[in-house]
Amino acid sequence: MRAPSYGGLVVAALFLAASLTPSLVPRHWVFQGAVVGVVTAAGYGIGTLAVALLRGPVRHRLPPRYARLAWRASAIAGLIGLALLARQAIGWQQELHRLMGMEVPAGGWYLLSILLGLVLAMALVATGRAVRWLDRRLNAWFTRWLPSRISSAVGIVVVTALVVGLFDGLVNRVLFDVADETFRLSDRSFDGRSLRPVDPLRSGSPASAVRWTDLGSQGRNFVSGGPTTRDLAAFADAPATPPIRVYVGLDAAEDDRERARMVVEELERTGAFERAVLCVITATGTGWVDPEAAAALEYLWSGDTALATMQYSYLPSWLSLLVDSGRAREAGDELFDAVYERWRQFPEDARPRLVVFGESLGVDGSEAAFSGVADLRNRVDGALWVGPPNFSALWRAFTERRDPGTPERLPVYGGGATVRFAAEADDLREPEAPWATPRVVYLQHPSDPVVWWSPRLILRRPDWLEEPQGPDVLPEMRWYPLVTFWQLTADLANAERVPPGHGHGYGALVADAWAAILPPDGWSDHDTTRLRDVVAEQLVEREGAGDVAALDRSGRAGD
Repeated sequence: MRAPSYGGLVVAALFLAASLTPSLVPRHWVFQGAVVGVVTAAGYGIGTLAVALLRGPVRHRLPPRYARLAWRASAIAGLIGLALLARQAIGWQQELHRLMGMEVPAGGWYLLSILLGLVLAMALVATGRAVRWLDRRLNAWFTRWLPSRISSAVGIVVVTALVVGLFDGLVNRVLFDVADETFRLSDRSFDGRSLRPVDPLRSGSPASAVRWTDLGSQGRNFVSGGPTTRDLAAFADAPATPPIRVYVGLDAAEDDRERARMVVEELERTGAFERAVLCVITATGTGWVDPEAAAALEYLWSGDTALATMQYSYLPSWLSLLVDSGRAREAGDELFDAVYERWRQFPEDARPRLVVFGESLGVDGSEAAFSGVADLRNRVDGALWVGPPNFSALWRAFTERRDPGTPERLPVYGGGATVRFAAEADDLREPEAPWATPRVVYLQHPSDPVVWWSPRLILRRPDWLEEPQGPDVLPEMRWYPLVTFWQLTADLANAERVPPGHGHGYGALVADAWAAILPPDGWSDHDTTRLRDVVAEQLVEREGAGDVAALDRSGRAGD
């Protein structure tokens, strides 16, 4: 309970100030409080460590009288500065809400977030002091039998082992086990909102080898949803074909290879290789597939489509990434290769156009089947990847090798000949150079933290924060070491809590993307507008109903 470090408090105050600056999406006051607490505690630790390192070389000390004056002056300046900055921070958060068309919250909640953050920071500092106290006690005990240097090293090893063991036991054996069982039960639950299809063109139907009970909650939503043949005919003003939807759940087989084999068998059973378009989808962590993206492709081709995917986890993407970071890549590679091997056996003029789709963690999994642009050109007729995580291999390669002078938030790669990036519909027409086939599209918002979050943010300023900001990012956003990383970490949990067109919500933009990637003969810009409208209407109805929307958010949270 000794007095706090003066240098630690000064650095903590600077970190606290930086944590109140705006980031990509509006944050709930609780998340803001968490950011304030973690960042302030980290700043205190860094400042205290710096003072300890300088204590040896710098022997000069302020006289007690001047030290007291420095404490008082700093306290007064700190309180005044905190009050002014809190007012500015509330303004930033309210402006960010208005920028994204959200209801503007009362400023008092963000004052409460500062208090919450300070309490959390004190708790974290107290925990750090407790660990240090334990280290000193062990060191004193070991000194009875060992030389001081050896006893100090042994004490550090023992304390580290205790802390790591406690954390590992608490997180892996308790929290992860609880989360694992919770999401497993959720995946197997039947809520009555998804009805078993009778159409033999759907997995889980009486004609399917995949049991309805083995699909998982997201799989049941997928095969029982989508536009009806009547909806498709009304849109096209012409007869439509019943679309095919194939899904193999996690419980249907022991491993990814066997599930991929079952997908191919389902495709053959339903006649999918005789359709105009076959889309291989890599789902998110829970097995969720974007309803708007699936429906848009079916409307575009009047139902002459087959959509195929499989589940590789029942955990949310962020948790799936922590538990098994390579699972999405293994599943995506296995699924595409299995479908591709069967597809290429058909005569070239008698097989469907083969396209791939992935969203969020599904992008990372879908990309895993390809080595680069040449491989994409050789094996698919198009690709749509939405909200790619920053660690996605191909996305990162295309972004880092972008044409000189183009921004990281909306790069141009290879003159836009094959791969293009878009945040809105007009971007799909840029650059004006010819766009060859196959076409690959990445959809990414400037305000999507899934796209921009990376551990590199801890010590490295990214290019997208040195360039002019996107239209839905406040120009006041800056990069601060460590701080920006924690801000975007909190933004990940809020990425879905914004209207479509911002953050990680892409809404009806997928309709424009599919129309640009794979338009049928005779397709026009007017048709694209109609498609966008019908997909947007579907989104409004789904969000208004609240049932499937709730499942969507649970499936995409933290992706």
